[in-house]
Amino acid sequence: MNINWYPGHMAKAKRLISESLKLVDIILEIRDARIPISSANPDFDDLFINKSRIVFLNKSDLANSSITKAWVDWFAAQGIKAVPINSLDPKDTTKAKNTILDTAKEFHENIRKRKGIKKTIRGMVIGIPNVGKSAFINGVAGTKKAKTGNKPGVTRTKQWIKVTPYLELLDTPGLLWPRLDQREVALNLAYTRTIKEEILDTEEVAHYFLEKAKVEFPEAIVGRYGELDMQLKGYEILENICLQKGWVQAGGVPDLERGSRHVLDDFQQGRLGRLTLENPPK
Repeated sequence: MNINWYPGHMAKAKRLISESLKLVDIILEIRDARIPISSANPDFDDLFINKSRIVFLNKSDLANSSITKAWVDWFAAQGIKAVPINSLDPKDTTKAKNTILDTAKEFHENIRKRKGIKKTIRGMVIGIPNVGKSAFINGVAGTKKAKTGNKPGVTRTKQWIKVTPYLELLDTPGLLWPRLDQREVALNLAYTRTIKEEILDTEEVAHYFLEKAKVEFPEAIVGRYGELDMQLKGYEILENICLQKGWVQAGGVPDLERGSRHVLDDFQQGRLGRLTLENPPK
């Protein structure tokens, strides 16, 4: 599966982010807790090498909690603070806000000692499309100032949001990988609806998802759809799911398109349980 999707607004987004770096003090990177590697644009490490950085593992309520903890420890070993959150949970966004304010306090103290003033600290919120940046900002700011949506590409321009008199956040457009020639990464982004559905073969994506599921979490599939032969190929498992659920077309033919959408929606909405698709590197 070789997806090269980098439309013009992605190149524009990268320029906008690069140009805005000189205006900010802290980088607040939002990743999907289910795919912490695939949901990180590889350009970010080079772009933000000289900036203070916090990683927020969003949608942690959908991820395996023990694996998320392992990711937090892994990031700590790299010298990066990682915080699991659900950007739709007020308690989690309050926790995120306090983490940002604690970091901003260090900047305030350093600037006060050097210049004798209290400067407004600015943070840039970055991430790939559909990872939850705008929902994160709205939760931290306590008001709906950033546009949100359940499809990638909602935010197209930068927007400043005031959190406190001395803290502002910059909402930026989502920046996807420039090339998706790694199949596993492309599929992980497809499973989590980061790549627009219009450019994908939904049945192919569901096939690969079930190929992965039958090895890594077969009990989640059986628990949701009933007894299945998990030794079959992904397409065959999908056919059996359709037959068991009555998703059939005329003549009793399995409706694979409908079944594919149900399986992927069930994963995306957490109806298969709390599943993580990537483990920390050893």
